[in-house]
Amino acid sequence: MVVPLIHMTTIPDHSGDFETLEKMEWAFSKGDTAYFTKVLDSKPSIVLRIHAVCMLADMKNEAAIPLLATALLNDPSPLVRHEAAFAMGQLEFKSGVPALIEAMANDESVLVRHESAVALGSIGDERARDGLITRLGDSDEDVRLSAECALADLDFLRRLRTRTEAIPALQQ
Repeated sequence: MVVPLIHMTTIPDHSGDFETLEKMEWAFSKGDTAYFTKVLDSKPSIVLRIHAVCMLADMKNEAAIPLLATALLNDPSPLVRHEAAFAMGQLEFKSGVPALIEAMANDESVLVRHESAVALGSIGDERARDGLITRLGDSDEDVRLSAECALADLDFLRRLRTRTEAIPALQQ
């Protein structure tokens, strides 16, 4: 079987991003979220924006949530917005819930709506329930299924909390 080669006209040159990427690595090592604000506000290449979002997630610091929320709600690239939603779900800070609910409800990209629903399920905040129920009627099947799974996560966490809250009462 002959597999056709995919024809690319040009491979994008991101060598100009190297210096900024080095500075981002340094800022990451120092936990400097302010530098990431500066980078993201400068509207760099998509490569740097995606790296910035991923590095912010790897900081495991709630100070990253406002930056990720801004990327989620305002970046022109659905790919960057998707990565921001993913990062917020990985961080699991409840402060990210309002932006994720907004993106899940309003983003034009199926990828972003799907990942926002998944992130909300990971975070497990009951404030997301109504929005997730609404997404059960989304025009895209993947978004509907993601909302269904996120609702199941919320139900599981609710039951788990009920059980763990009942244990001290049983021990008395």
